Amino acid sequence: MTAPGAMLSRSAAPVGGPSSAVPQVVLAVVCGGYAIGAAFGWGSRQVAMFMGDFGLSFAALVAAVSCGLYARRHRSRFRPAWMLFAASSGMAGIGNGVWGWYEVIEQTTVPSPSLADFCFLLFAPPAIVGLLVLAKRPVTRAGWVCLGLDSWLIAGSLLTLSWSLALAHTAHFQGRSVAQSALSLAYPLLDIVLVSMVLALHFRRSSVHRSAINTAVAALALTVLCDALFSSPLLREHYRSGQILDAGWFAGSILLAYAPWVARRVGEEEPEEAEPARRPQPHGSRPIAGSLAALTPYLAAAVCTLGILTNVLGGRRIDRVVLFTGCTVVLALVVRQGIMLLDNITLTQELAQKENHFRSLVQGSSDVIMIAAPSGVLRYVSPAAAGVYGRDAEELVGSELASLIHPEDLGRVVHEVRRFLAADPEDEPTTRIECRFRAGARRSGGDGWLNVESTVNRHHGGLIFNSRDVTERVRLQAQLQHNASHDALTDLPNRALFTERVTKAVTGRRASDHDTAVLYIDLDGFKQVNDTIGHQAGDELLVQAARRLGESVRSGDIAARLGGDEFAALITGDGTRDRAAREFRIHEIADRLRIKLSEPYRIDGREVRVAASIGVAFAEPGVTPAGLLRNADLAMYRAKQAGKGRVELYAPQMQDEVAHRAELATKLRTALQDGEFALLHQPVVELASGRVTAVAAHARWRSAQGILFTPAEFLRVGDRGRYKEDGDRAAELDRWQLQEAVEQAAARHRAGHQIPVAVRLSARRLLDRSLSPKGVESLLTRHGLPSRALVLELSESDPRLPLDDLERRLVALRRIGVRIALDGFGSGYAAISALRRLPIDVLRLDRGLVDGVVESSRLHKITAGLLRIAGDLGMQSVADGVDLPEQVLALRSMGCTHGMGVAFSGPLDEHRLRRTLTHSGYPVPDLAGQSRAVVLSGSGLPIRRGGLAGPDSLVHPPLRSNSETSVPPT
Repeated sequence: MTAPGAMLSRSAAPVGGPSSAVPQVVLAVVCGGYAIGAAFGWGSRQVAMFMGDFGLSFAALVAAVSCGLYARRHRSRFRPAWMLFAASSGMAGIGNGVWGWYEVIEQTTVPSPSLADFCFLLFAPPAIVGLLVLAKRPVTRAGWVCLGLDSWLIAGSLLTLSWSLALAHTAHFQGRSVAQSALSLAYPLLDIVLVSMVLALHFRRSSVHRSAINTAVAALALTVLCDALFSSPLLREHYRSGQILDAGWFAGSILLAYAPWVARRVGEEEPEEAEPARRPQPHGSRPIAGSLAALTPYLAAAVCTLGILTNVLGGRRIDRVVLFTGCTVVLALVVRQGIMLLDNITLTQELAQKENHFRSLVQGSSDVIMIAAPSGVLRYVSPAAAGVYGRDAEELVGSELASLIHPEDLGRVVHEVRRFLAADPEDEPTTRIECRFRAGARRSGGDGWLNVESTVNRHHGGLIFNSRDVTERVRLQAQLQHNASHDALTDLPNRALFTERVTKAVTGRRASDHDTAVLYIDLDGFKQVNDTIGHQAGDELLVQAARRLGESVRSGDIAARLGGDEFAALITGDGTRDRAAREFRIHEIADRLRIKLSEPYRIDGREVRVAASIGVAFAEPGVTPAGLLRNADLAMYRAKQAGKGRVELYAPQMQDEVAHRAELATKLRTALQDGEFALLHQPVVELASGRVTAVAAHARWRSAQGILFTPAEFLRVGDRGRYKEDGDRAAELDRWQLQEAVEQAAARHRAGHQIPVAVRLSARRLLDRSLSPKGVESLLTRHGLPSRALVLELSESDPRLPLDDLERRLVALRRIGVRIALDGFGSGYAAISALRRLPIDVLRLDRGLVDGVVESSRLHKITAGLLRIAGDLGMQSVADGVDLPEQVLALRSMGCTHGMGVAFSGPLDEHRLRRTLTHSGYPVPDLAGQSRAVVLSGSGLPIRRGGLAGPDSLVHPPLRSNSETSVPPT
């Protein structure tokens, strides 16, 4: 990999935006106009004298006002400097004003010395102190000493040269007083000091308000230059106010007036408390200003030597001032070099300590630090590479970085490196890259790859990589991601991943393949495995079933575990358009899976069998992923309803049934809350006498059309329902039925009708906590009903329920006095087992036995045998569904003691029931053809027309369905 040759650099945009050039133009026009006027003498001597004196005074006062106003408005570290510049300009303005008073107002020669000379002399000291304020402050004492020495080196060198050239003649000029001679020397000496500070400040100026400082230094430098020219004896003798020399002083004052406002115009308002960061310099370059600052002492010594050589070569005697000044300059240079030598020794020691410190950090770091050249060749690799990469650092140095990166990751790494190098270093100082790095034999036991994360920095056009091994973290992340999308037990994809794959199949590029199908699989009998063998065996069965499922699907398909014993498979289509062909293909695949999953399982040395019910749904146009899964689930539920162990294809009417179920559930919930249920009672008649000995409670739902529906019509699923809300609804209805039956039975007992009431409940409901013996006893006590007056009918015995728990519950209920009846005897294979184990008081024959007891001799014998068993066990027998007189005679002759059905009465409301109980009972046919009781009006019994008992001996009123009765009067 070859990195770009150099980093891209950008200039920082000015903070204040582009500045206007109008002030600079006005400044140039004013100064140029004054210079032109001075060059041409202003047209007259009087105007020239006025402009040369009061013009300069006005310009200096403008500078004083400008600097003072800026210092007053802006409080900063440089505020004293601008105040000093204002004072210096004010002295110059007063001096020029006094000079103009003499020349213009009084029109006399300016005396020497005069007040103007003292004002001019007071111009330099404030300016010198102001320049010191603007200079960058040294941070150590040695720095302050070096600053003073540098200033003296410059001043002494200039003094030596000036004295040798001109000042010596000025000091020995004959015919002048001491004051005049001193004044003549004071001007150049102060100018020398001011020039020294200007030069020192040029190399040590602060980076804050750089434009303002540069402008102020230029203004003072121009003023000093004009002062130096004025101090020359040749120019001074011929100087007149208003000449071209005044243009330099005028421009210096105007520049100083403009200087403090430059920073605010060009957007350099930066915090004074901290120096801004220097812009990185290109590799191999050094600032010119820094080089000149380092050479300043030596240049000053050279100037001093030049002054002494001038005296020697001119044949003049070396002046004592020159000799003294030269010696002090040399001494200052020696002292400065000694200070710099000590400072360099200290810096060298500190640099060595820092180098050792950083070397220890780099070599002792657990991360690998590598420096790559712009060509991509590694120039340095830290010793940590031996532990991280399993390769020595010397082995890696000089190798191409591209040869160490995995080929699949190389393109991405190159793209990121190029993007990073092209970015602005200030905006993006570092970047992070993760890739696979070639490991050595000591790390991987052979050539292998490690996951490496690197922090990348720029370095002289190349790159610095701070790398660490993140292989374990990557593996852990991959494992966590796998665990989040796969089942922990079977390692098959879970519901979330399966739903994602179904979504891609339905909405992706193969969405047009309508023969793509989802198979929803449920293991029949799995709960029984958990209950009989144990949950550990159930888990092993699920693992084996998942293995079979994964091996049976094609490589392009996906199998998943959705939860519990439910699995699913996504079968991708092959573009078949023929509906019959695709249904045959998918049905064949599903049937093969069903057969494979239904084969015996070997668990803990025993053979376990379960079946598989499979629902199939196709990705029809317009179906959503959630809808496709729902359709497959509905088809699977239909397969379980149809007998289990089969395959069912989804049909649209299945969804209609679900909608109907939801509507019915909403209505039923509303009916329970609004009290729309009614409780009817059907009499249980003694077949020998026709006397009513008990009543059976039946819940009915009154519809809006005036029809009472039985539970079989509004509880389609009941306790064995697939959906939990169905079972909850049935449980709520059973609780209401029991409480209502007990309450009404207690009211009848208080009215003198002391007959028991029978309430039909399922075995699952009898095991519910709400029907605990204490709860039933509390219910009976609350309503004042004797426990012998309640009969709980066991409607069914689910073989999946533990018979031991049911036996314990029924024994506890009998202990408090509640009698137990077995309903539907003769209809199921579990009836004999329940009869053998459970404490039963009443045996109720199933309607299926009673319907054919007259016509079928075989059924007659079976019923007679069951009744004989009940009699031998001392149980009371009740025949359900006795609708014909012939059935009454046949059952009584077999030994059946009680019956209930339309032959006597259908379910009655409370009003009709009490009227029936008030009378003696129902007529019972006998062999002689005579009724033994009075026929009750409206009882629904057949009316005898005479003759022997036979099929035509009785005329029956129209019979209604046992599941539908008319609404009783209220």
